[in-house]
Amino acid sequence: MSEDYRKTQEAVARLTPEQYRVTQEDATEPAFRNRYWNHHEPGIYVDVVSGQPLFASTDKYDSRSGWPSFTRPIDADAVTEKVDRSLFMKRVEVRSAGADSHLGHVFDDGPADAGGLRYCMNSAALRFVPLAEFEAQGYAQYRDLFTTTDAASATSEKEDAS
Repeated sequence: MSEDYRKTQEAVARLTPEQYRVTQEDATEPAFRNRYWNHHEPGIYVDVVSGQPLFASTDKYDSRSGWPSFTRPIDADAVTEKVDRSLFMKRVEVRSAGADSHLGHVFDDGPADAGGLRYCMNSAALRFVPLAEFEAQGYAQYRDLFTTTDAASATSEKEDAS
């Protein structure tokens, strides 16, 4: 997989209407009615537009917000942040660094023992890559984010599905 995570016309053309609204028009999907809010499989979440790795399931937690929430990105350089003053309040918007996709917002009410941040993301901005498929999809370098127990479990799940 290329590590050139820019937005292309072809990638944007493949987006569903909901993915387009969220990533290109800065929309927010409904809480509790999105794909990954209650998703627990080991793997990484990448930008739906560019494939850029953004978050690992090892940093995901149940914030009870109805959206997938993470304590941190895979790499601080994977995301950019900017002040968002819409909705008559000040928030910090999170965007993918490569494709400039709107992902969600970061708040300071996350788990204190994990840094205190809550990266509250839209499922429509993300694509999940299961741990068992890292090599096939070009993300093998992220395997070290997971323990050997996680890797063995993912391999076993893949074999059971065969």
